[in-house]
Amino acid sequence: MTWQDDFKASFMPNRPVPPVLLTHGEGSTVWDSEGNAYLDLFAGIAVSSLGHAHPALVAAVTAQVGRIAHVGPLLTSEPEIRLAQRLIELIGVPGKVFFCNSGTEANDAAFKLIRKHAGPDKYIVAMENGFHGRTMGALAMTGKKAIREPFGPYGVDVRFVPYGDAEALKAAVTDGCAAVILETTQGEAGVIPAPAGYLTAARQACDAVGALLVLDEIQSGIGRTGTWFAHQHEGVIPDILTLAKGLGGGIPIGLVIGFGPAGDIFAPGDHGGTFGGNPVAASAALAVLDTIERDGLLAHAVKIGDLLSAGIAGVDHPLLAGVRGSGLWLGLMLTEPVAAQVRESAQRAGFLVNNVQADAIRLAPPLTLTAEEARSFIDALPAILDGVTA
Repeated sequence: MTWQDDFKASFMPNRPVPPVLLTHGEGSTVWDSEGNAYLDLFAGIAVSSLGHAHPALVAAVTAQVGRIAHVGPLLTSEPEIRLAQRLIELIGVPGKVFFCNSGTEANDAAFKLIRKHAGPDKYIVAMENGFHGRTMGALAMTGKKAIREPFGPYGVDVRFVPYGDAEALKAAVTDGCAAVILETTQGEAGVIPAPAGYLTAARQACDAVGALLVLDEIQSGIGRTGTWFAHQHEGVIPDILTLAKGLGGGIPIGLVIGFGPAGDIFAPGDHGGTFGGNPVAASAALAVLDTIERDGLLAHAVKIGDLLSAGIAGVDHPLLAGVRGSGLWLGLMLTEPVAAQVRESAQRAGFLVNNVQADAIRLAPPLTLTAEEARSFIDALPAILDGVTA
């Protein structure tokens, strides 16, 4: 029996058998059960923001487990309070936080905030090909038909418009609209950034009718695009912000922040969770924030992201159409639907990447990725692509 056999025998078939079994990592490098080393350019879907086994994260989690690992929602801990305060300070606008454990939970909480605020009769505007999670509330607002439609109906009127089309968005937001939800960059669609001015247009459309603007920064937040939060590039403040992934550096965490009146929509008992605000997760998140700030990783993400982007753009290959994205969140556009084969070829060459769409490869490496590591991928890319056509 192999580990692949054990996997197939033990897990529900909602995902394919993984290509490798990882045993440990250090920095941006991980090793599999056969001793092979890989440069991790995926970071568990933009999660391992400090890479693997970072001393600051290890120390924070170890120390907190040694004090107290869980307090539950009826009590609180110092790390939970400190983290909420720190996040609000980084945004620079008064707000209130609800902690949970994942991105889909955060977007489910946002869905409940919308419903509590506007009632059941108003509709939500969301984006075609947008992704907000797989729980029922989050899935209702997800614009990927292949994963959304098999589980309907959802008991909510969600109207989908093309992402990046400001006029279509404006036309969809009427007095009957409760909220607009969108990603600052569509990650699962292939790392598609919003056009300049699009978030501002969304803010204006919502303000015109009193609808809530919900920004999903599950993937884009916590330094991935070179600012703490991607909406800060345009200076737009949402009513509701959702975060997860990179904040915990590998420890599960999610949250919703409501700004202004949106911070007071929930009343006692309206929402909750046993593990939200867990002191170990909160301590991990504080270590991530401290390290990003201390080590200048926001500027580093821009510098290394620009190096990667320019290097990839300079590769002349018939399978490569270009590169898009910002910071350390990039999409390689392919001329053929061979992303799965590119991922396999990259793995054989010692790089872990993500075939996020049939014609797009997603790169979301640790924010600690070095220039030397970035160049190693750029140098290897032509041969990786050749490995698909050979």
